[in-house]
Amino acid sequence: MGKGPLSGVRVIELAGIGPGPFAAMLLADLGADVVRVDRASSAARGKDPVPADFLGRGKRSIAVDLKNERGREVVLRMVERSDVLIEGFRPGVTERLGIGPDACLARNPALVYGRMTGWGQEGPLSRSAGHDIGYIAVTGALHAIGRAGGPPQVPLNLLGDFAGGSMYLVVGVLSALLEARASGRGQVVDAAIVDGTSHLSTFIHSFLAGGMWRDERGVNLLDTGAPWYDVYETADGGHVVVGALEPQFYAEFLQRLGLADAGLPDRDDPATWPELRERFAAAFKSRTRDEWAEIFLPGDACVAPVLSLREAAEHPYNTAREVFVERGGHRQPAPAPRFSRTSTEIGGLPPAPGADSRDVLAELGFDDVDDLLSGGAVTQA
Repeated sequence: MGKGPLSGVRVIELAGIGPGPFAAMLLADLGADVVRVDRASSAARGKDPVPADFLGRGKRSIAVDLKNERGREVVLRMVERSDVLIEGFRPGVTERLGIGPDACLARNPALVYGRMTGWGQEGPLSRSAGHDIGYIAVTGALHAIGRAGGPPQVPLNLLGDFAGGSMYLVVGVLSALLEARASGRGQVVDAAIVDGTSHLSTFIHSFLAGGMWRDERGVNLLDTGAPWYDVYETADGGHVVVGALEPQFYAEFLQRLGLADAGLPDRDDPATWPELRERFAAAFKSRTRDEWAEIFLPGDACVAPVLSLREAAEHPYNTAREVFVERGGHRQPAPAPRFSRTSTEIGGLPPAPGADSRDVLAELGFDDVDDLLSGGAVTQA
């Protein structure tokens, strides 16, 4: 169990992929005691072939046969001793397994039951399969990302799965947990990636409604339409980004770029943007990425080098703040945010599925551990 602000909170995670495990990892980073319920078949295979499963950090594992009546009873007994349950199956799956919200809340009325899906628990697409790229497509967010005249650009699965999905699930779970502490009653949290991603775009929708945004790619202030909010190639084939929105930052940007006295046209006239972009591009091609980084950082010009994933872990800013830490022989992002009175910590790689089954059952007060292990309802790796 961690030492963070959620110390003392017990979370059951029904094992899945993507946003659900990330949400549970975040709760573990914050100090919650997270027990991952793996499939018994996973324990039978041994550790799943994931070289470095960072999303499993800080968790313990118990392998349960959810199709076994006694296995379902194990989960329900765990629910009686827990504060939160997180699942990411398609709508109706946990109900068919006998561990849906009604069954769990009957055992523990104060439980927060967090559900993570792409399309939501209800609606015409709720029973359809999907992945991040499809979810963000129907929100309008994917349409807005990319350069003018080009196709939409996929923002990995950061925008949908983890920002629109995991983070909204965590916000919902923590909000419901806070309310349950006051009312004594839990509730179901329906977190859908389409809902969260759409909510994330509220700021852009306000611009669109106010006539300050065109519903097309690469022609607006924040989508590379403006030449002072864009990405530029450097002499060595690297790249730097410019985000000099405010006038004072733009002035410093021009000064450090060497164009303060170059007689540039007025940036407030969109007709001048092609010329400005051409002048900026030519200037950045005169030096390498790292040379520009030395010129611009630290400072208020809002220019930064584009780092690779491996480079980011070694960047002086990130090392100074310990943004990345090494655990289990692997470099990985450190917990965030940080707190003034409580500390967070992470372990190394997670145990194999079911590795902690016996210990978890014993700690939860099960008096029939050997019987459950021998009967196949629970598997020990």
